[in-house]
Amino acid sequence: MRCPYCNNHDDKVVDSRSCRDGQAIRRRRECVGCGQRFTTYEYIEHAPLTVIKRDGNREPFDRAKLQRKIELACYKTSVSTDEMEELMDQVEADLGNRAEKEVPSQHIGEVVMERLKRLHDVAYVRFASVYRQFKDRQDFVRELEQLAN
Repeated sequence: MRCPYCNNHDDKVVDSRSCRDGQAIRRRRECVGCGQRFTTYEYIEHAPLTVIKRDGNREPFDRAKLQRKIELACYKTSVSTDEMEELMDQVEADLGNRAEKEVPSQHIGEVVMERLKRLHDVAYVRFASVYRQFKDRQDFVRELEQLAN
């Protein structure tokens, strides 16, 4: 691993631990050349996931896009950045565990809504309103009634 400070290729691992529910390994490294410490992460490389959009188009799964949508739903709520990160990790793990490497966008939306419902009611309703394309307040009322049951 090349040192980000001096570009030396020689380092030693000083700490190693599992993170992200066992989906990654965090390694703390120390450069033998300059003595600076830095962190690296190891992940299992999965086959790329393709999202099938509602119109039939296909595009690569984009974690940053999912993150933006979840952040919008959680804006000005009590949901922490760590909780959002955990939610994205869980969604990505759910999708990665599927046998198929093409997943309909509707499935992703349902998985996110299921997890948001358990995390925060307001974030869930915000996400659902965009995902399900609520047209009027009756759509909101129906969703809130279902949430209350």
